[in-house]
Parts: sequence; C-alpha cells; structure tokens
Amino acid sequence: MVIAPLLTLLLAFSAPAQAQPQGEAVLIKRESQLRDAPGDSARSLAPLPVQTSVTRLSERQGAWIKVRMADGTSGWVHMFDITSASAPSGGAAGGALRSLSSFFNKGSAQAPSSTVSTSTVGIRGLGAEDLANAQPNLAAVAQADANRVNAAQARQFAGSASLSSRQVDPLPTPAPPAPAASPSGAAPETYSR
Repeated sequence: MVIAPLLTLLLAFSAPAQAQPQGEAVLIKRESQLRDAPGDSARSLAPLPVQTSVTRLSERQGAWIKVRMADGTSGWVHMFDITSASAPSGGAAGGALRSLSSFFNKGSAQAPSSTVSTSTVGIRGLGAEDLANAQPNLAAVAQADANRVNAAQARQFAGSASLSSRQVDPLPTPAPPAPAASPSGAAPETYSR
C-alpha cells in the first residue's frame, strides 16, 4: 500500500521542524530578567546581563523559552533576548519585533517593558492558546485606524514626495511538486474515485 510509506515520509519530514533545541548553549543578548513564569509581569528570579551563558531547555510558551543558568536555576526568558552562541550579534529586527509583541500585549495583564534593539534568527508564531488568550489594545487599533488613507490621498502624497509608479512583473508561478518515488524506485501507485 502507498499509505504506509507516505505516512513514514511525512513523519520523517515533520519531526525535525517540530523539534526544540534541548540543552543548546545560548547567550543573553540584551539585559533582561530570568522569570519564574512566562511573561513580563512574572516574578524575577535573577538579572541576566548581556553575554550571560544559559542552556535552552525544550519548554516554550508563546514567545517565552525556558532556560537553565550555570548555577542550576531554571526560569523563562523572552525568545528575542537570546541568541545562539555562534550567531552574529546586532541588528534592530528583533527589537522591533519585541516592541510589536509588547504593543499587542498592552491591554493584557503583562506590564509594559522597555525595549532595546536586538535580533533573532527565527519566529515560530502563535499557538492556539496564545490566540485564545489574546486581548487587543483597542485604543492602539483606533489610533492605527485614524492614520488610514485612501487611494487618492496616497497618490497625492506620492506626487508631493516626487515618487513615481512603476510596472512590476508578477512573480512566476511555481512548478508543481514532483511526485515522490516509492522506496523500490518504481513510480508510486495512484488511486482515484
């Protein structure tokens, strides 16, 4: 049957994407606090100066990652506050993303925090629990809505800023994926209704 090899192939490709680096040595890249729970409002267990080496554990909740200090103390840090020991430092992208995540948390129980420029190598996104517990900041949404402009206003601004429109070719349509070969090298069986 084709189902068993396909299921094995699917599991083989999906497992590495879901794996969490466990026991990975990471560095603190911006001054922060080791928290007893995930969240800026959680109790601080210890200060974490820049370049502090910690061990990343497998647990993660939203944007918070559990780590262990050299003295054995475990706690939580924001994912934008750590970097791989071998990763280059610098950049403002992570700071901007942490600011954005703080922006959306203003209406929640989390206390506002100051941000410093930082960088990150990846974002995993929000989980179902994060979405279920989300509380938008309605005042910020109203403020963003007040800054909305229509097409005529956008054209007027572009003209006053000496901007001009340009025709951009659409991206090519990607080729469909090639069918996977069966383990024996023969073409896979197909079934239709």
